[in-house]
Amino acid sequence: MIYQLDYPQMLEDEYGGWLSPRIVDDFTAFADICFKEFGDRISYWTTIDEPNIGATGSYDGGSIAPGHCSDPFGVTKCTVGDSTVEPYIAAHNMLLAHASASRLYRQKYQAMQKGVIGLSIYSLWPYPMTNSTEDLEATNRCLDFFLEWILEPLISGDYPERMKKIVGSRLPSFTNIQSEAIIGSADFIGINHYYSVFVNDRPLDKGTRDYTADLSIIYKGKHHCFTVHKFL
Repeated sequence: MIYQLDYPQMLEDEYGGWLSPRIVDDFTAFADICFKEFGDRISYWTTIDEPNIGATGSYDGGSIAPGHCSDPFGVTKCTVGDSTVEPYIAAHNMLLAHASASRLYRQKYQAMQKGVIGLSIYSLWPYPMTNSTEDLEATNRCLDFFLEWILEPLISGDYPERMKKIVGSRLPSFTNIQSEAIIGSADFIGINHYYSVFVNDRPLDKGTRDYTADLSIIYKGKHHCFTVHKFL
């Protein structure tokens, strides 16, 4: 695992960490060192662990470093951040960084080291609380915002249509070159499944929204944890 929820403070101070596309090159350079120094002993490389939680916890709720959020959102008293856009920007740059590191590994190391490279996603599995049309749609929306947010770009090079419709201009877009780089950039997908939930629809707030408000669900669940790796 190359990255899990923390990075040097100097990257935050210099350009805002995952909020800047500059981190893609720095992450790739760091990955290059890891591949070079440890590749003879590692067969399975996870570039970024749980980018969906890294993006929301760090840049919406503010509970994970660097602790960004904005009123009235967040679970801590943040002094910096914009919960309405930063989670989406951070996840976008994480996907680009993953694709860049994956491309480097495949071009420079994979043939010699015989390893595989992918990423892992934080997962919960939703079930509709009722059979109403609203709860069924909310369940699909939950899948899009938790899983497909990260998975769909790896397959199609773009975000889920539901997300694009709900989030609108706050959701970054990929250039054609970026889409081509991201598609197929994972040899495997790690699914860290923590719990399943029952989902009720919640009417979409028409005002200012963060990631959680965009998701627009109410859920109840039971915790259980296991990890699955799916090879593509």
